[in-house]
Amino acid sequence: MTSSILNVTFDCLNAEGLARFWSEVTGWPLEMVDMPGNPFWVVGNNDGTSTRLVFVNVQEVKGSKNRLHLDLLPRDTTQTAELTRFESMGARIVDDRRNLEPGGWVVMADPEGNEFCLENGDL
Repeated sequence: MTSSILNVTFDCLNAEGLARFWSEVTGWPLEMVDMPGNPFWVVGNNDGTSTRLVFVNVQEVKGSKNRLHLDLLPRDTTQTAELTRFESMGARIVDDRRNLEPGGWVVMADPEGNEFCLENGDL
């Protein structure tokens, strides 16, 4: 027996805002799910067959480095163009490893400080 990953869930101070950021990053649809007592935002197809990003409001501020992060790979553009696009949406560079060994990627943080890596599409 096996299990599949349904959601990758982000605890957020502003679930709607962070969901909109990740919807723009991925190009995936955005949906608000109004579950009584636990409303949340979903980025991705709500068809039960795809992994989705889920965003829930919490009151605690992010305290330290992520133990889990997403690695993003540009599909139809360059790493530099995606870096510029992400920064214009509120992301920031945490560690630029494009010219380091080992390297080729950029560690970034979304508007709430969650780290993710932007890989080089030429790999």
